[in-house]
Amino acid sequence: MLKNIPTILPPELLKILMEMGHGDEIVIADGNFPAASHAQKLVRCDGHNTSPLLDAILQLLPLDTFVKHPIALMAVVSGDKYSPDIWPSYKKVVQKHDPHFTDFEMMERHAFYERTRKAYAIVATSEMARYANLILKKGLVS
Repeated sequence: MLKNIPTILPPELLKILMEMGHGDEIVIADGNFPAASHAQKLVRCDGHNTSPLLDAILQLLPLDTFVKHPIALMAVVSGDKYSPDIWPSYKKVVQKHDPHFTDFEMMERHAFYERTRKAYAIVATSEMARYANLILKKGLVS
């Protein structure tokens, strides 16, 4: 055990966060996301939801300040009338760790999938909310 490390983060994920460099991306994927078929490195966090994992990761991971949007979300598919109620909770979590954060990049579904294939790792969760996927771009520790 270590002090001040969120217990929700498995050792494998801590290792990946340490390995990542400036500009590398990590995906936090909901339970419906095709994580295994898209991942270069896959971390399973079954039984956990995305918001608590986002909160824990952002305690350790700096977001990139050299880009307009260091976090991307999968946009609602055209014609789908669903309004993701998880997004405001994401914004609250992010602003807790980065008061200067303003908004997310919104990506079309297939463009989001393509970008995740290039991500350093994907964290698969049991999140049941729709459109609950995020891409985080790592910044510098200063």
